Amino acid sequence: MKLKKHFDSKTVLLWITILLFFSMYIIGMVIYHDRGFANLQNFLNLFISNAGLIVISAGMTVVMITGGIDISVGSFVAMACMILADLMENKGLDASTAIFFVLIVGIVFGFVQGWFISYLKIQPFIMTLAGMFFARGMTAIISQDMINIQNKTFLAIASHKIYLPFGGYLNKHGKLILPYIYPTVIVALIALVIIFWMLRYTKLGRNIYAIGGNEQSAMLMGLDIKKTKLIAYTISGLCSGIGGTLFCLNTCSGFVEQAKGFEMDAIASAVIGGTLLTGGVGNVFGTLFGVLINGTIQSFITFQGTLSSWWVRISIAALLAFFIILQSIFAFITERRKGL
Repeated sequence: MKLKKHFDSKTVLLWITILLFFSMYIIGMVIYHDRGFANLQNFLNLFISNAGLIVISAGMTVVMITGGIDISVGSFVAMACMILADLMENKGLDASTAIFFVLIVGIVFGFVQGWFISYLKIQPFIMTLAGMFFARGMTAIISQDMINIQNKTFLAIASHKIYLPFGGYLNKHGKLILPYIYPTVIVALIALVIIFWMLRYTKLGRNIYAIGGNEQSAMLMGLDIKKTKLIAYTISGLCSGIGGTLFCLNTCSGFVEQAKGFEMDAIASAVIGGTLLTGGVGNVFGTLFGVLINGTIQSFITFQGTLSSWWVRISIAALLAFFIILQSIFAFITERRKGL
């Protein structure tokens, strides 16, 4: 009975994603063992490179569980980076004030989108499409030129390495090289755990799942659908602010074309991680593995050395198709069981 509980139709996609990630990673370790693929640092690089995407995808997962979507997140990341760069380099603000301002903008941005979607019943795709154009346009209004961040505090945070006391290796000079992460990874994982806790153990989380599962039933149960959706999009906005800041800590610059297509990476990570496009089912840790699968494919391209980077997009497209077909199959099986 316990085994059946862990492998029901709502979690089987998550387990498939986890199995797929570890299978891919083990294959990479075997093929590229001589090039250092098996080093712990290579695994940690998946988190370092994708810290911003992890947080943004977690926010996307919350929105998708309600049955909605938010395609403005990529443009907001670009706007967040540009705001940070402009405030610190042109306005002379310190790093903490600039970061705090970006988080507030993220909350307000998500709240406004959520209010239009919840209370004026505008389709999420249309509303967040408008948000996407607005954010990208505002990025260009702030500055059409690239702004490199030279703020000492910001650069110190961005370059601060946290060494791990295990998993090191000796280089060719006999020096012990310890693996490391950046503070961005810790922030991303903390945000992920908080959202997981919110979804699983709070009334708000249960309402989010209930609305995505069946909005009509949730309304009959007396749940405040408008307020719940408003909060979900506000959370997504906050995650975009945090993710944008983490992304900026990786690039230390702001420019108009930044993070183009980031929203599609976030949606793909959520879907590959087991979040249903129709809502009601999803897990942020599944989304984390979706991001890691994306990063592993990029690692394959880098270690192979001769393949075009566009193979990442082709591979993700194939995986998306695979998981969407799986979702359809499980939805069909569930409907059949209900009909019996």
